[in-house]
Amino acid sequence: MNMTNKFGTFSLALAAAAAAALTGCSTFQSQPAAPEPAPAVVSSVTEAPPVVTARMAAARQQLSQMVALQDRLYRVAGPLLINNADLCRNQARNLLGFTAKNKYSYSGEFVDAAQAVLNYGDRLEVASVLAGSGAARVGLRKGDVLVAADGKLLPVGANAETEAAAVLGPLVAANRVLNLTVSRGGSNQQLRVPVTRACAFKIDIGNADNINAYSDGQRVMITRGMVNFAQSDDAIAYVLAKDIAHNVLGHAATTKQAYTVGSIIDNLVAVRPDLSMLIGTAGVKPMPQELDGAADNLSLYMVARAGYSVEGARAFWQRLATQYPASVLNGYTANHPAVAYRLGVIDKTVSAIRSKQSSKQPLVP
Repeated sequence: MNMTNKFGTFSLALAAAAAAALTGCSTFQSQPAAPEPAPAVVSSVTEAPPVVTARMAAARQQLSQMVALQDRLYRVAGPLLINNADLCRNQARNLLGFTAKNKYSYSGEFVDAAQAVLNYGDRLEVASVLAGSGAARVGLRKGDVLVAADGKLLPVGANAETEAAAVLGPLVAANRVLNLTVSRGGSNQQLRVPVTRACAFKIDIGNADNINAYSDGQRVMITRGMVNFAQSDDAIAYVLAKDIAHNVLGHAATTKQAYTVGSIIDNLVAVRPDLSMLIGTAGVKPMPQELDGAADNLSLYMVARAGYSVEGARAFWQRLATQYPASVLNGYTANHPAVAYRLGVIDKTVSAIRSKQSSKQPLVP
């Protein structure tokens, strides 16, 4: 399990070990926040509510919009990660199937936004639950406050994410079920959360409007622009599965671009990313057509196994290449220009999947 990336974003998705690859959705770059000062002496004078500045209002609106996109991405990713654990081979791990955050998961004015928009405080709260996971099956809900795990109190405050990883990692690595205590509606509830086997890839939303997606071997990122372009859950699944497949097949290492793409992902998860880093596709080389075709083939099986329709895949990728051809910098086709070759692979793979579905054969590439 990996609870905390180097920006402090907290995920309870993976639970094999605290150092394993993080799976979940994170949006904003976080910096360590200072502890809150001790409460002042209460006076008889009623304090006026804090003034909401234009900057604070903008931060609240941005946070609300990005959390909604993050939630959708996590919901679509759930079946892909869980139903394809065997196809992810040695990159599958045991997971709890939820993410948790507190107000310190955000930085600067976004701490205020997390309190005002999400009602986050010092304690870790469930931010999202992975569809199909053990956590979902036992009824864990968004907004549940994490109290204890196997009787061990979970930490609170600015360092809660890191400290919780140290508590939960060993527990989940050694057990098939975690006894979790949560606070809901003012009272504690006990839940026995089964761990779930799933692909161990972290899923991010990128804070940018370019139409692209990235994978660095451990993570998958879809930009806000790509989500808005894709529109349907099926189309988002095509993009997610394609980059999950690139990770499974080790293409970032094969093309020696893991570091470059990883730097782009690190940048785009920031609150205010440096978009100048994207100019000229930031040094990312076009994906060789053979590697792209291999990822298309595997990804379509993943899509079908997750319950999404493969029928619209060809039309989606063709529409993307037509509207955003390779000449558009920082776009998906610039990094994946072998459109004709890819469409041929997609046609063959969809035909093979249909045949296997009709004859009730296993959906294995």
